[in-house]
Amino acid sequence: MFADAGVQPPKTWDDLLELVPVFKKKGIAPLALGGQSKWPSLMYLEYLVDRIGGSNVFQRVLDGKPGAWSDPAVIKATTMIQQLVKAGGFADSFASTPSDSGSELALMYTGKAAMVLQLSSQYQMMKETAPDFMDSGDLGWVPFPTVEGGTGDPRYLVGTPANSFAISSDATEAQRNTAMDFLADKVLDKEYSKSMIDSGGVPPTVDVGDSLKDSDDKDFLGFTYNLVHRAPAFQLSWDQSLSPGHADTLLSNLERVFLLQMTPRQFSAAMDKTL
Repeated sequence: MFADAGVQPPKTWDDLLELVPVFKKKGIAPLALGGQSKWPSLMYLEYLVDRIGGSNVFQRVLDGKPGAWSDPAVIKATTMIQQLVKAGGFADSFASTPSDSGSELALMYTGKAAMVLQLSSQYQMMKETAPDFMDSGDLGWVPFPTVEGGTGDPRYLVGTPANSFAISSDATEAQRNTAMDFLADKVLDKEYSKSMIDSGGVPPTVDVGDSLKDSDDKDFLGFTYNLVHRAPAFQLSWDQSLSPGHADTLLSNLERVFLLQMTPRQFSAAMDKTL
């Protein structure tokens, strides 16, 4: 699609905005979005806030600092999201498109949308649901765009860029030992790593780089591995980092931002009440 339109994938947010009219003129949605599922929309906010203001912005939210959601980076991020919506950046049906069923991805691999922002696991899903598309060589990938004037490190990652495991600090000694045994016996097992690579995923081990080179998916897996390996910081998806009630309110209010039913400042004011 990009080759046919004579354009390059976006490196900056301004690049992304400039692509919107290019694809719309061709009758192609610039971006697919599974808005019905809510959580895919969150990645736009997570990345923009960090690109604009750095990782300390969300850390203040986690720390429960009063007014943390009213940080200028949050207000600017939601403003930019609405700018993209108003420009027609998303497929018209984005609010009713589910992500979990694969409908969001289908818009892209059937030629109805040019791009999608998603987790790396969606590559594995497309290997199962759209093998012809995957074999065609028409899928490309790039990091989330940078934002001019932003103070965040563009190598920073959010969401689930690759597989990882964590052990709770509240676990008992017996529970910790059980978890460590599982990691040593299962996750670090070579056959387990091979099965994950064969499926199109990157195993959660730091020394797996060379093992990816023999995979049919080596280009994507190498890209993902290097993103993670070089990232100076990583933030788990916000809806997984916050308390369930806080996360539900976040997703509901963000949905209203995307639907232009809530202004950026109204969003921040509403979220500040949850702190």
